[in-house]
Amino acid sequence: MGIPVLILGESGSGKTYSIKNFDAEEVGIFSVEKNRLPFRKQFKVVKNAGYPIIMKALSAPTLKRYVIDDSQYLLVNEFFDRAKETGYQKFTDMALNFRNLIHYIYREMPDDVIVYFLHHTEIDDGKVTAKTIGKMLKEKLTVEGCFDIVLMADSEGTDHFFITQSDGYTTCKSPEEMFDALKIPNDLKAVDDKIREYYDL
Repeated sequence: MGIPVLILGESGSGKTYSIKNFDAEEVGIFSVEKNRLPFRKQFKVVKNAGYPIIMKALSAPTLKRYVIDDSQYLLVNEFFDRAKETGYQKFTDMALNFRNLIHYIYREMPDDVIVYFLHHTEIDDGKVTAKTIGKMLKEKLTVEGCFDIVLMADSEGTDHFFITQSDGYTTCKSPEEMFDALKIPNDLKAVDDKIREYYDL
């Protein structure tokens, strides 16, 4: 049973930058929309990654950690690819494809593989939530509900950090005592270490 982890944040909040402290050989990056990382360090990056590419790699994993950057574009790109289709079936399919990817990680992948979904946010009824494609999709799929760990990248001035628990205005969550503070450094490598320590991986 693999572990999917959701990392929320606005564009520029430091989601992708948080990858930097990994060793280049220990993480694989699926770049769904962007083609360049926001730093000079070189990583294994699969560009223009969609569901078929991601699923093929995850079905025979060679690494213990992967990053999907940015995962909401899996929804966005499918939406635009099917923009001329009428009816609600396409929204059901979009939700199903995204959910099936998460379920595959939970149900089929090795216990010690962690897949990080870097995902944009939106404001919904005053709460910061994972961005989807319209209310129809949000009604069919509560993205955060598919994850046990949801962190949010945020900043105050030049200080970037992750939020580990909800303050009532976000959908952040993490298991009790996994992290020792509400705000932790914006370092996905350190997060990865904490998760592995917590679950004894």
